[in-house]
Amino acid sequence: MTTADRIAFALRADLSLFVWLAGCVGAVSRGRLHSPADIRGSAFGPPSPAIAVRAAVLQNSLEQTVLALGAHLILATVLRGRELVLIPLLVLLFRVGRVAFAAGYPRGAPGRAFGMAVTGAPIAAGYLLAAGLMFYGR
Repeated sequence: MTTADRIAFALRADLSLFVWLAGCVGAVSRGRLHSPADIRGSAFGPPSPAIAVRAAVLQNSLEQTVLALGAHLILATVLRGRELVLIPLLVLLFRVGRVAFAAGYPRGAPGRAFGMAVTGAPIAAGYLLAAGLMFYGR
């Protein structure tokens, strides 16, 4: 596979990340429609309790999506052949982590911890692996 083929593979695998992100945007939008305190939009004040958790999950998911996409695209440039299976596995962990994070968010930091770890640790590992392969392995 060429580098372009591997990047295309990663982008196709990452569709799932963007579907999650779109769902988060939709959840905040739907919440705004049903909350008189929020209907005017975020420019007019912080989110009310009616959508605060949704807005926080959206913000964190946006941040994690950007980081995950970067890791996956960089990995696509250094992984070869069967090694590329790592990218869909990282996407799966991202999805599991995001669902756990969102479900646990109302319980505070302890409720978010597992989801954050399952999302963040693979992203960090992806960057470390990519750096190692770029500078020491390939």
